[in-house]
Amino acid sequence: MKSRIAAVQYKLRYIQDWAGFEAQVNFVLNAAADYEPHFVLLPEIFTTQILSFMDNDQIASAVRELSGYTERYTDLLRKHAMKHGYFLIGGSHPNLRDGKLYNTAFLFTPDGEIHTQDKIHRTRWEKEKWNTDHGDGLKVFETPFGKIAILICYDIEFPELARRVAEEGAEIVFVPSCTDDRQGFLRVRYCCHARAIENQIYVAMTSTVGNLPVAGLRLHYGQASIITPSDFPFARDGIAAEGRINEEQIVVADVDLALLDENRLKGTTIPLLDKRTEFYGLRPEKLTIR
Repeated sequence: MKSRIAAVQYKLRYIQDWAGFEAQVNFVLNAAADYEPHFVLLPEIFTTQILSFMDNDQIASAVRELSGYTERYTDLLRKHAMKHGYFLIGGSHPNLRDGKLYNTAFLFTPDGEIHTQDKIHRTRWEKEKWNTDHGDGLKVFETPFGKIAILICYDIEFPELARRVAEEGAEIVFVPSCTDDRQGFLRVRYCCHARAIENQIYVAMTSTVGNLPVAGLRLHYGQASIITPSDFPFARDGIAAEGRINEEQIVVADVDLALLDENRLKGTTIPLLDKRTEFYGLRPEKLTIR
């Protein structure tokens, strides 16, 4: 079975009001629908664009105020998923629940359901400036077009998370991301390649691009890509598709899920099957060499 993925490089720019945000979201999601994808991916915290017209320069309180737009945001994206019939990974959005602030990815289904995945590992900025809380749950979603999981940006840098969802059957891991410089972007990008190779899965990532007149979010460096295992049945360099760095665009590729099953059994290497699970509980020997 083949699944088509559309990853949106969302350009952050100053907007004057909610109508400006809604107009840009409508444009990119309608444009993505033209490619008839099964999945559409938006970047991490792309809704921070709303901060550009909010009159609050106190970072921690502003992001909590942004959570007040959650209902408008979910209503807007839910309508697109239902209208176009795709599964929409709506990037992520600050989500205040029971007095705690989470960086939450929202998954919108064609039937109108809304599912969530909280970010599990927080960056220093999120801990020290935004005062967010970490998520504690990890989910695998079974869809008609493959089993999927969502690891938000920094979470892809922890191999254990991708391995856990792969062992639970995930075939595509979606990575909404937001990075301000090349080093940060490459940390995420290189880890996406590693996770695809280690677990013989597809990884789709995308990033915010552009700039905002908002503290900590002024500059963005990003690129969308759809990454494959590195073996003969797949793209030569392990990249099914990628965008142009720091440009506004949509990247589209078809991924063949049947190739994953074949590669996990007959690949040049089969790391998912070859993992020696009995070994990983052992502690390494400590030797003193004089």
